This record gives sequence, structure tokens and C-alpha cells, in this order.
Amino acid sequence: MEPSDSHTFLGLAPIEKDVDVVVLSLPYELTTSYGTGTSQGPNACIEASGQVELFDVDLNEDLPAGLAIHTAKAWDGEEPTLLHQLDSMVGYLNPWFEGDCFPLTLGGEHGILPPLMEALRNHPRVHEDLSNLTVVQIDAHGDLRSELDEEPYSHACAAARALDAGVGQLMQVGIRAFSKEEHERMLSDDRITTFFAQNTQSPFQGTEHWQAWLDLLHTVEGPVHLTVDIDGLDGSLVPATGTPVPGGLTFWQVQQTIQALFDAPKAVVVSADVNEIVPQKDTPLTQFTAAMIATKIVASHAKARRNGRWNLLGETKGTVRPTSMPTIFRNSIKE
Repeated sequence: MEPSDSHTFLGLAPIEKDVDVVVLSLPYELTTSYGTGTSQGPNACIEASGQVELFDVDLNEDLPAGLAIHTAKAWDGEEPTLLHQLDSMVGYLNPWFEGDCFPLTLGGEHGILPPLMEALRNHPRVHEDLSNLTVVQIDAHGDLRSELDEEPYSHACAAARALDAGVGQLMQVGIRAFSKEEHERMLSDDRITTFFAQNTQSPFQGTEHWQAWLDLLHTVEGPVHLTVDIDGLDGSLVPATGTPVPGGLTFWQVQQTIQALFDAPKAVVVSADVNEIVPQKDTPLTQFTAAMIATKIVASHAKARRNGRWNLLGETKGTVRPTSMPTIFRNSIKE
């Protein structure tokens, strides 16, 4: 279901003017390997966000905090094949990645990450060179497999495909489920820095490892994309996500990560996504947790704007933008 005029992020009134923040929905679900339902995730998150408190203590005011927040029409996902769908997502995203607004994307399985990287390739701060970009990944899984079930664009390969596209640095936290292949790449690829949940959640040395993670975020420079797979949180907080895993991050650790990244003095968070959202049947806990994370991202962006760490690039544009159908992913596979 796509957002209607009465179904907007945070329940805010629809806008008909230039956009400061856009909430995009990618209800993509084609390579899930365990639990299903991520295609309904973005809509459920937007619906749950209407119950989130608008006041943010770091801003000391209510959202939208002077920003024009637009809930865009959802991607339709009607293309016939996986590669067509990946290209279609790029065409849907591209108009919102031109530096005139902050895009927050809701998913959908983590397979949305490669299309997000292609949209970011043309962002003015990235300058068509993804080696300039740092990806910060909150996740239970490494997502560094070369393929899963013979599919290289599986959700389990999302971070690997981002690196293959040329991403300069990948910083992971919450990781606690991975293959031998992934572990070897974590240790051998100098672009990857992984903080394992076994260490950050340790009852003995956890505080030390967690502080090291926050200190690392403080040193990040240049454009950053934040990708939050909600299974990075402990499974008790998001039991309906596709692959809930015990032993994960607390809600407050995710909040700290978001705050530390947006406060990094030499970094500019140019976009973010919250993915693997699955609506929970008996309680809205999973989608409400995702909505609170998404809200904190928007509030942190508002704070970064206020403090001069995000500057408008180019002229602001309105809520209606043309989509396209590139052939990036179809051309990447040789017949």
C-alpha cells in the first residue's frame, strides 16, 4: 500500500512546496531466505510513526522543526525480474539524490542497498566516485556473501555488492551471524571495519568495545550513508523482522550510533535507510521500533542542519519528480 494524503510519516500534514526531507518507500521482497513480509514493512513503519512523539530532546523542539518533510509515493515494484526491479528502484530513487534534500528510505529487504549505492553515485557530495563514500551498517548479519542460493543480489550479499560497486569504507556494528566466507572478507578487506556483537555486548569488556565504536564514528570524514537493518537490534525488540537474532544491540545503542555519526565533525550524512521491517501481528513493537529509529535519523539530520553540518547543494525542488528506468543492473550481468 502506498501512502495516502492521510498516511504520512509522523502523521504530518502533506506538503506542497520544496522538500527538505523525503521519506521514500521500497516495499521490495524478492530474495528473502527465512521470514517474509518485508514488502509490507515500509507502509507499517509509516503507519506506526503516527504514534511516535514529535519532541526530540537533542533538538529541544517538536519535529518537523521547521523542515518540510514529504512522504513520497511508494515504489511500485511491478517489474518482471530481479534485475529489472533493481534498475527500477534506481530510477525511483535518483530524483531525490541530487543534494537538495535529505532522503530517508524505508525497506523492504536489505537488497535495496545496491540500488541506493547507484543513486548515491550521482549525489553532488559523492562526485560519481563511490570511493568517497563511507557506509555505516547496523546489522546482525555481515551481508558479505558472494552469493546465496546462486543469487549475487540476495539480501545476504548487499554489503558485498556495495563494496564491489566501489564504496570506500564499510563500518559494521551488531554483527553476530555470518559465514566463513564473510568472516574471511571482514578480516582481509582493509575497507571493512567490523564490531562484533560478541564484543560490544560482552558483560565484561562491552563498555570498552562500545566506546571504541563511538570513537571511530567521531573520526569519519566525508559523505556517509547510514543503513540500519533492524535485525541489528536484539531479536526481543524486533521479533517480526525477517531473521531476528538474539544477542544484538539495545535500542539506546542504536540511538547513540545515530547521534554519534550525525555529530561527527568532518562527516556529512547524505542519506539513510531503515530496512528489513516486517509488520508484527499481535503487537506493533517491530514496526514502532523501526519508526522510532527513522524518527531519530530525521531529528539528527535537523540538528546537523542547524549546526551547519549539512548544506543545500543546488536549488530545492518540489514533491513531484520524474522517475526513469536505467539499465545499470541488467547491463552488469553478461548473458
